[in-house]
Amino acid sequence: MRVPLPFRLSPLFLLCACIVEAPGGATENERRQATVTQVPAVSIKSGANLGGKVEVVGASVLPGRVKPGEQARITVFFKVLAPIEEDYIVFVHVEDPAGRMERMNLDHKPASGLYATTQWKPGETVKDEFSLFLPPGLASPQVNVWMGLWEPRGDKRMQLTNPEAVRNDGQSRILLAQIPVGS
Repeated sequence: MRVPLPFRLSPLFLLCACIVEAPGGATENERRQATVTQVPAVSIKSGANLGGKVEVVGASVLPGRVKPGEQARITVFFKVLAPIEEDYIVFVHVEDPAGRMERMNLDHKPASGLYATTQWKPGETVKDEFSLFLPPGLASPQVNVWMGLWEPRGDKRMQLTNPEAVRNDGQSRILLAQIPVGS
């Protein structure tokens, strides 16, 4: 059977259509930048277990007290317990305890986008760093930093499997830190 001309593909097109670049992965250098062999001393210990796949070991906040108009650097350490099939984003919500300030969303790809969760290997500890900037004039004595892992395509959070062991909101948001705000 002869296919009409508009539906036939030339051999050159078929050759080009077959050359597809494989999806990228973290290079060995990127993996080294995104992981640690030993967790340094952390100011906040967590132990939150997300889906039986990741443990939030703990975090550090520098400085430990933040003034309005300044920023803090937060480093979180994730211990990989099992392979992860989806690419999750680290979601971070910053709120004052009284609910007076507008929530800040600091959602981001883990490890500065260097190391997707589908590439994480069991036994590794992944380091994730991000900055929190407090708006000038913030009148709260502290801010709460809530976090977890979120898969945006399916709009689902990785479920907290040990809610009795960590402070959480019942919706798989972990209270990672309560940062004092001071002048």
